[in-house]
Amino acid sequence: MHKLSWLSGTEWVEHSFAPVYELANIDTPNPRIIVGVPAGDPVVFEQLALLLEPPYFVLYVLHTPRGEEQAGRYQSPELSAEEFRAFITRFAQLLSQDSRFDIWAYSPAERATVVWDRHNQLFCYGPIERFASRLQALGFRSGDPSISVPHQHHYRQECDAQAAELLAALDWSFSPLQPEDEQ
Repeated sequence: MHKLSWLSGTEWVEHSFAPVYELANIDTPNPRIIVGVPAGDPVVFEQLALLLEPPYFVLYVLHTPRGEEQAGRYQSPELSAEEFRAFITRFAQLLSQDSRFDIWAYSPAERATVVWDRHNQLFCYGPIERFASRLQALGFRSGDPSISVPHQHHYRQECDAQAAELLAALDWSFSPLQPEDEQ
């Protein structure tokens, strides 16, 4: 299963990025790296977030619920590197196969963020050189991580139980969606 499809002729097919990344806004105060996540592999998100100094906060932005809770922003308590890794491992199937959410990892010590959005793209803010070095070590190369158009998102019934478990797994703080979160 996959979270995203694109239209090839008259048929919808799985969208999977090549292992590519792009430097963006380099000459601005907020440079970032945009990464295409091949096959929605949660290891890429995990590896880049763990480059940052713990503790971490996770922001789970539930924009398209399927009955597990209401739409909104769910912020975790502080997580150690071990707790963060365990969280990603436990919910890997949901993270890689469903588009109902975006998820962020934030390091307050470094004021750096890794965002994994519903399009299987990562947006990395902070230590750009560290991110680029890790991506290269993971086999990524410079390229265009653009999403194919038209495309469709998948909100899978098979992931409903794990989505509910995720929201029960931590003592989340809730806030409403921001305008940029809504689909």
